[in-house]
Amino acid sequence: MQAKKRYFILLSAGSCLALLFYFGGLQFRASRSHSRREEHSGRNGLHHPSPDHFWPRFPDALRPFVPWDQLENEDSSVHISPRQKRDANSSIYKGKKCRMESCFDFTLCKKNGFKVYVYPQQKGEKIAESYQNILAAIEGSRFYTSDPSQACLFVLSLDTLDRDQLSPQYVHNLRSKVQSLHLWNNGRNHLIFNLYSGTWPDYTEDVGFDIGQAMLAKASISTENFRPNFDVSIPLFSKDHPRTGGERGFLKFNTIPPLRKYMLVFKGKRYLTGIGSDTRNALYHVHNGEDVVLLTTCKHGKDWQKHKDSRCDRDNTEYEKYDYREMLHNATFCLVPRGRRLGSFRFLEALQAACIPVMLSNGWELPFSEVISWNQAAVIGDERLLLQIPSTIRSIHQDKILALRQQTQFLWEAYFSSVEKIVLTTLEIIQDRIFKHISRNSLIWNKHPGGLFVLPQYSSYLGDFPYYYANLGLKPPPKFTAVIHAVTPLVSQSQPVLKLLVAAARSQYCAQIIVLWNCDKPLPAKHRWPATAVPVIVIEGESKVMSSRFLPYDNIVTDAVLSLDEDTVLSTTEVDFAFTVWQSFPERIVGYPARSHFWDNSKERWGYTSKWTNDYSMVLTGAAIYHKYYHYLYTHYLPASLKNMVDQLANCEDILMNFLVSAVTKLPPIKVTQKKQYKETMMGQTSRASRWADPDHFAQRQSCMNTFASWFGYMPLIHSQMRLDPVLFKDQVSILRKKYRDIERL
Repeated sequence: MQAKKRYFILLSAGSCLALLFYFGGLQFRASRSHSRREEHSGRNGLHHPSPDHFWPRFPDALRPFVPWDQLENEDSSVHISPRQKRDANSSIYKGKKCRMESCFDFTLCKKNGFKVYVYPQQKGEKIAESYQNILAAIEGSRFYTSDPSQACLFVLSLDTLDRDQLSPQYVHNLRSKVQSLHLWNNGRNHLIFNLYSGTWPDYTEDVGFDIGQAMLAKASISTENFRPNFDVSIPLFSKDHPRTGGERGFLKFNTIPPLRKYMLVFKGKRYLTGIGSDTRNALYHVHNGEDVVLLTTCKHGKDWQKHKDSRCDRDNTEYEKYDYREMLHNATFCLVPRGRRLGSFRFLEALQAACIPVMLSNGWELPFSEVISWNQAAVIGDERLLLQIPSTIRSIHQDKILALRQQTQFLWEAYFSSVEKIVLTTLEIIQDRIFKHISRNSLIWNKHPGGLFVLPQYSSYLGDFPYYYANLGLKPPPKFTAVIHAVTPLVSQSQPVLKLLVAAARSQYCAQIIVLWNCDKPLPAKHRWPATAVPVIVIEGESKVMSSRFLPYDNIVTDAVLSLDEDTVLSTTEVDFAFTVWQSFPERIVGYPARSHFWDNSKERWGYTSKWTNDYSMVLTGAAIYHKYYHYLYTHYLPASLKNMVDQLANCEDILMNFLVSAVTKLPPIKVTQKKQYKETMMGQTSRASRWADPDHFAQRQSCMNTFASWFGYMPLIHSQMRLDPVLFKDQVSILRKKYRDIERL
């Protein structure tokens, strides 16, 4: 029996080999005869085969059935998978493999840095308000250039935001319009903004024209179509989203424990059929009507009654019982399920309300995911595990909930509260890709004050910024540089500027003194300056303008800067005390002369006041200490229009610096020790330095306040009633027990 089995196996194997050689030989002879025919026709000039045709084709022995109307395209499609067909037919996939290294020309950015050019608007072209806001944000940024030869990145003036063919905002014939642009270059170094793509019923991500090698800044983009380190995922925002500034987050103070009335909420449309309907149709399984309130309604669209199911009436009744805003502000977690598209307006609404987003949108590339660590601000769920969501969020510890909630507020205010911030974040991400050697790290993007205010061109070391001392375990700088702004000639040895120089030089914390000579007269001789224990450097201001006092001079070697007007009166003790206070608050302005702002209801504008009250929002830089990074930020972050205004008025530079620092820190400055001598001395001056005697001075400062607030898009100044005095200040104890005893005598 065993021998028969062996013979049978050998016979079967031999038969298989014979059949294999037979069919293989037929195919080989057929391919050779086919190649001979091609060679013969090529010699007669009848056909010029492409390089692919030199390889023999082996037809599939098991050919699938093909309908008669597809036979003409049989050769080109028989070996193409459904995914390949989709990629070939959809323009968004043509540059699927694009990356910065393959589809971006870095040489355009080497000469002039990162500059962005916006195509001029063409006559007759309609542009939606949202896209106008995007273009305005670019044109108002420090990246903008009107010269295309200097540009590194190009942005279309053609509205590409809404590519839903059923939308009234849809721009027709965009394909031909884009191709006619003389700088298009197949989309290379171009950035295309898009919020909506595709239409009913499948809502694909095709933008309706060939984007070539252009980058996409796109909302609701899927991880499948997202090209890492090339595209930028942006949030879906409404047409009412503010262009600049934006509202602050709604979290005014931290509650312990950090739990609210509702644990999990949602209120929105329910799609009965089609894409995006599965998750929302299943929400009623989780809704308990107590601390988990998930409300949906079928009452949307013209024909909703024709398609309603058995739950619609009950859902609609329950839906009307709750106010959405009340739910949003009183919930710990907010469910953010996908809609017809992956993105949802509820994402930004939840962030602003400090309601921790619970994401249920499988495959959505979250906004700015390249730089933002969303696990620090949101819960990433899975649509397939909907029923596990309540138990999952209940298991999150209260400490984690508080941290998540605080991070939602930081991210909202840093990157999402306005169209301008969304656009600038997009541009900064692209700039970091181009100049990788000075790009921001994850800590900068995900910690206060965020990537928009920390410019890596200043330094690649976090310890050079005033915001990361605690993260790095560093102590604040032990020394400061005094910068005295001089605008009057040196005619007497009793002038206040010389007394001020001596007082600052005697401070144990003073490293050097810089006199910024903004006077029209020539520099005084060296022997006119008093001898001091620290170096005294006299430099001429550039163009003799006010903004030159805030230039990032290389002569400033310390992180701390003591900014002084030439007619300020300060003692060495006051300087020492102010500096010790600043060491505890290195990111803020710390100083003596305080001012405040207010809203004038009668004039509907911001007002400026110098009245002595217990409330202030500014500390003037005539006698203040701050980090030298703010010199760099003042020079490179603020627009030329504001600095030109300051220079033309020779006024308001101190107000602008306070606006900038408060916008960055979201905190007020710090006033130290009540000092009336500063004001009285300034009012008593009769020299050109005394701008306070000018009747137009106060009116100019009122105007500056409103111009600055308009550019920032909101009022960044914050009121404070905190004043820091030395221990035992004014206490009825022996003067010998007080460290800063001289302050009380002033």
